[in-house]
Order: sequence, then structure tokens, then C-alpha cells
Amino acid sequence: MERYFWSKGILKNQLEIFHGSERIGSIVWESLIGSKAHGMINGRRFILSREFFLSKLEIFDANNQALLGTIMINLFNPKSDIIINGKRFELEVKNFWQSRWSWKFNGDELITYQSHEFLTKDKGSIEVFTASTEEIEILLLLGLFVRNQFILFMLMILILLMIVIF
Repeated sequence: MERYFWSKGILKNQLEIFHGSERIGSIVWESLIGSKAHGMINGRRFILSREFFLSKLEIFDANNQALLGTIMINLFNPKSDIIINGKRFELEVKNFWQSRWSWKFNGDELITYQSHEFLTKDKGSIEVFTASTEEIEILLLLGLFVRNQFILFMLMILILLMIVIF
């Protein structure tokens, strides 16, 4: 098992991924609430994007713009699927607060995420239970991108509710 850590300032547009003290990856959003981001892990570069209402998320190879995977997110269903290189992977959000989620393949957990703090900094840990492959790198980045989009969506709903109530 490999253990990684991630960190993102609350009002920042950059998330960093570490293996021990070594920075091995990042996701940089074009704006704080943007729908497009540039990801990098172990030297590979990706483009991540989402539709306006969060339902469709895509990841592209930044070098040749090839679509690597598309995932459809349903806020009312904690599970979503993506196919990468002909293999179906399942994203499962384990709780309402988006603090625990994982990627599975054939029912076995490949990657688990745990968020540790939210008020001053969004950070957490990642455990990878299989050897690093192209799919694992894609899933590792996409799992963090999906969660960030969920958090932004929840914050927008909270702000709208506050506006309506007050």
C-alpha cells in the first residue's frame, strides 16, 4: 500500500499531492470556482473539465488532447462509473460530508481518500492498494477533482439558501 497526502487552501485554486515530503502532483483550477483545471502527477499532464451543473466530468491527456474518461455524477447517488482503457471503475462517496470516498475495480478498493480538515485548509490522505498504473494516476487525480466540484456545489447551495432565508 502506498500512502499520499493532499492539501488545498480554502480560498486557493491549487491542490497539491505529496508522497512523503515529495510533491508528486497538483491540480490547478483556472479560477477559484472554475470548471476547468490542469492536473499533473508523476510528470504526466492532464486537463480536467466539468459541465456547469456538475453532472459530467472529463479528463484529457494534455499532450494530445485525447479523452481518457468521462464520469457522470448524480448528487443523489453515491456511486458513479468511469471506463478507462476498457476497464470499468466505480467511484463511491461514503458519507454526506464528502470526507471519505474511494475508487473500486470489480468490487475491490483501489484508492481510498479521507479528508481531515475543512475550516482552514482542505487536506487529507490517499491510500493506494495496487501498483501504480496509467489508470491509477488518472483515478487519483479525478477523485480529487470530483470531490472539489462536490464541495463547490454544496457551498453554492448553502449560499443560495442563506440568500433566500435572509
